[in-house]
Amino acid sequence: MSVLFSTLRLREVTFRNRVFVSPMCQYSCEQGMPNDWHFVHLGSRAVGGAALVFTEATSVSAEGRISPADAGIWSDTHVAGWARVTTFVAERGAVPGIQLAHAGRKASTGVPWEGGGGLAPDAGGWQPLAPSAVRFDDGSPEPRELTGAEIGDAVSGFAAAARRALAAGFRVVELHMAHGYLCHQFLSPLSNRRTDRYGGSLENRMRFPLEVAGAVRAAWPAELPLFVRVSATDWAEGGWTVEESVEFARRLKGAGVDLVDCSSGGLVPHARVPVGPGYQTPFAARIRAEAGIPTGAVGMITEPAQAEQIVATGQADAVLLARQLLREPYWPLRAARELGADGAWPSQYLRAKPR
Repeated sequence: MSVLFSTLRLREVTFRNRVFVSPMCQYSCEQGMPNDWHFVHLGSRAVGGAALVFTEATSVSAEGRISPADAGIWSDTHVAGWARVTTFVAERGAVPGIQLAHAGRKASTGVPWEGGGGLAPDAGGWQPLAPSAVRFDDGSPEPRELTGAEIGDAVSGFAAAARRALAAGFRVVELHMAHGYLCHQFLSPLSNRRTDRYGGSLENRMRFPLEVAGAVRAAWPAELPLFVRVSATDWAEGGWTVEESVEFARRLKGAGVDLVDCSSGGLVPHARVPVGPGYQTPFAARIRAEAGIPTGAVGMITEPAQAEQIVATGQADAVLLARQLLREPYWPLRAARELGADGAWPSQYLRAKPR
């Protein structure tokens, strides 16, 4: 019996297997609206047999976008566009999930394949907001430090986005607290230089992300799961650490979070990351063991046997695949065959199912 292809139940949602589609920015929206690209991109991963299909990082405010081409859910006008996607994903037996995000100081940048980098106002950019007025790098726009009132507005923005996500048909919300975006910026002393109740001590640096988690949990139905993606370490001296991530995960569990999706890095450009197959899996294993909360493993998980070993040995409860599912949208069907499990083949494709 394959553990990877066993079901997983969190609250009142049952996932048909442990293969989840990781959020992957597509930089293909106008004013945050999903379109045919998103319908086909996300729908094809549901057809391909994944159990949970996440949207890309979806901004809770216009100024929280990474780029002008980012997805959003900051207004009611976005709901219908996402509902088209969630309906199809659910019809194919997968669970539709949305990652809610705010880029903070990493906002107002160009599309990667057009060169990236900071955008000036006359090029469609804007001044980013952040815990402190500290640039990400020399080529990024200088952010403005959030006021206390604006911090409250940001918390409310996440909660309002969760309510819109429910109206759009999503069944899982993930809060993006990793990769150097706003919540992560509050957590790390490398980006948080505040001297008020939101900066300094670990307790203070965790305050805003925990307020976001609490507000979203209150807005999100009790029967539906709430995930959080964390960067378990900054990979930089003086930055956020694995030990702090364990404590943060304990607090997230107390706030009603159901799974911690364990990534790393992204806060500073000079981080030294020892990239290799499964290089982030030990973070998922440690947080799962020490914080007592389900975890997801992500990062260069490419082969079925590798994914099976991660969940079968209890290092994580699920795996989240990103680039491998861009290369191979039907990877779960291949993995099921290689592991001797029955993949979720759509009826329309049964004639091609290997015997």
